[in-house]
Amino acid sequence: MDDSNKNSSENERLEVLKTYKMYIDGKFPRTESARFYQPVVNGSTLGNVCLASRKDVRNAVVAARSAQASWARRSAYNRAQILYRIAEMLEGRSQQFIDELVRQGVGTADAEKQVAESIDRLIYYAGWCDKFQQIFSSVNPVASSHFNFSTLEPVGVVFTVASRDCPLLGLVSLVAPVIASGNTCVVLASENGPLSAITFAEVLATSDVPGGVVNILTGRIEELHEHFSRHLDVNAIACDRLGVALNTKIKEFASENIKRVKIYDQDWSVEASANPYLIQDFCEVKTTWHPIEQISETGAAY
Repeated sequence: MDDSNKNSSENERLEVLKTYKMYIDGKFPRTESARFYQPVVNGSTLGNVCLASRKDVRNAVVAARSAQASWARRSAYNRAQILYRIAEMLEGRSQQFIDELVRQGVGTADAEKQVAESIDRLIYYAGWCDKFQQIFSSVNPVASSHFNFSTLEPVGVVFTVASRDCPLLGLVSLVAPVIASGNTCVVLASENGPLSAITFAEVLATSDVPGGVVNILTGRIEELHEHFSRHLDVNAIACDRLGVALNTKIKEFASENIKRVKIYDQDWSVEASANPYLIQDFCEVKTTWHPIEQISETGAAY
């Protein structure tokens, strides 16, 4: 046997593909269905990625619901600190995110831009955490002897479908405004580009984000859209560029329990795509009446 052929055969080895697990309640479980898929880009297999099932959706929603009340009770300043911490951790792993985006078919320059803008977007919404109430709340004029206040409150649990075309920046651009106001969320990662979503989950796990505040699933929107659209404990849905047929089905299923649905068709790399109105999209207005103490001519209160 030729020595060169012998050496080359000895050096050949099977590639060990990374298994990208999901992120639910601060942990990294495999799907209960034991199914997975292998996304292929430019002839290269990216890894083993979990195919989430209906039960995985339920588990993620339960985790989000359990975490929502305590997350909403945190001060706006503390939520801002945590969002800023996510940006810090993402900055420290920026090269890994760039490499993964390139593996997923994104050009190097575009990948660098997407990672930089994702960091900036997190900082942007961190700054809005303790300011959006001042913009959208109001003291309302009324004809009776009352103070009348309108303030924003989080809707609860938001199911988010990440952009297929912008797997990292599109995800960050929806998750950040959703959690800034005190909502919790479940995210379905881009099917074609799931690597950066799960790596982002690793960032979340080390960024002071309480378990259950952000939960990330991987899988196929065609299999899962009915499950989250009809789930009675999901309060709102945020989607991006799913196509007319899927958008219609999601709206139809969500209407069964009057669930709020926001469908975006935006270029998330444009600066104008980041604004406080995305925070407002997933808040409800609470109006409070408070009586004003009246003083009579004799000095008695009534």
